[in-house]
Amino acid sequence: MVAEGQRSNVHVVPQASQALEQFKQQVASELGITNYQGYLGDVPSRLNGAVGGHMVRRMIALAEQNLAQGGTIGTQAATAARTTTR
Repeated sequence: MVAEGQRSNVHVVPQASQALEQFKQQVASELGITNYQGYLGDVPSRLNGAVGGHMVRRMIALAEQNLAQGGTIGTQAATAARTTTR
């Protein structure tokens, strides 16, 4: 049971849930981790951390690329993140 205020897997943009799941599966596959879905409690934390770490690196690279091309990082998502974590 998770204590209040410590819920995990709350997406800032709920419509992105399916895309994020596909992204996670793609990263796990590229790392050679097969059948990375469903219950992951028996997967070593090192592997889970590798998947999450690679996902974050790619998302940061995408944001940096967007900024380098004159784009901006949306403030709408940042505002939503602050209001959902309170």
